[in-house]
Amino acid sequence: MVIAPGRINLIGEHTDYNEGFVLPAAVDREIVFAVAPSNTDQFNCYSIDFEEVFSFRANELKSGGQWYNYLMGVVSGFQQRGLPLSGVDCVIGGNIPTGSGMSSSAALCSGFGFAINAIFKSNLSRLDLARIGQQAEHEFAGVRCGIMDQYASLFGQKDSALLLDCRSLTHEYVPVNFPGVQILLVDTKVKHTLASSAYNDRRAACEEGVKAFQKINSGIHSLRDVDTDNLSTLQKLVSTDVFTKCKFVVEEIDRTQRAATFLKLNDVKEFGRLMFETHWGLSHFYEVSCPESDLLVTLAEEFPKDVLGARQMGGGFGGCIIHLIRNEAVEKYSLKVREKYVVTFKKEPDFYSVALKEGVHLN
Repeated sequence: MVIAPGRINLIGEHTDYNEGFVLPAAVDREIVFAVAPSNTDQFNCYSIDFEEVFSFRANELKSGGQWYNYLMGVVSGFQQRGLPLSGVDCVIGGNIPTGSGMSSSAALCSGFGFAINAIFKSNLSRLDLARIGQQAEHEFAGVRCGIMDQYASLFGQKDSALLLDCRSLTHEYVPVNFPGVQILLVDTKVKHTLASSAYNDRRAACEEGVKAFQKINSGIHSLRDVDTDNLSTLQKLVSTDVFTKCKFVVEEIDRTQRAATFLKLNDVKEFGRLMFETHWGLSHFYEVSCPESDLLVTLAEEFPKDVLGARQMGGGFGGCIIHLIRNEAVEKYSLKVREKYVVTFKKEPDFYSVALKEGVHLN
């Protein structure tokens, strides 16, 4: 049996596909796989959550937006590396809320790849599996995501976040030690869709900014190579919209590195302040927030002694708001949020307290 956790990202949004830094962690929301060879050429997969069976062969892979297309993408990744494999029987179930920003799709790809790797003794590294999962999302789901989600699901460590350098694909573990403070996710129940054109448009804007910079500096390979002092140069080369998107990313890369320093110092106040900064940047400049997310962060700011940081998490357009909140305030805060949210949006949010755990593993 393979357990593949979802992930949170403490800070560092939309920086991974710009070769920047991110600060994710694996959490105790997971997808569980029971996998065995089918002794045929057929992959037989049953999703407990969707109550759906789907079978396919390795020569009939196709893209799409269904859960099984991600599995097909993983099989394709093995094939493209010339690795022999045959069919499996697979039962899948879990408790990662879809569309919440905890990256159920990355857990799905990472866990399935891990299982196939073990069964057929393919000897792929965890980094190889992360690349296959990312490739599956690109080619079989149409999502041009970075590698953070798959990486965090595979490399997570208990009670730690990963400061991941998305250029070198190396990381350091940073213990998360905020006594008396827990991580609370509030689900807007707005199901974001990373495959939507909006996500890919943001990535295209970043690429346009890089191309503009390269005309005057061939040493610029990504927004990682741009510092805040050079942004004024870009402003003269691109549209206001492209400049605004690139400016957010450059500042977020810097902000993530500063946040990691505060995490190492156990300075929850300054870390939380940067989380709020990130949210309003995502809302006003990168434009990937929504009214539900903005309301929840506004409410968090009304509890400055109890909620030390909050922001939209994940690609945007809904999903969860991540909070750093004092233990004794969780119940009071949750009641207030639920009351205001229901009155405003006529629906109830969900609340998840999460702990940091190890990455994909056998159980």
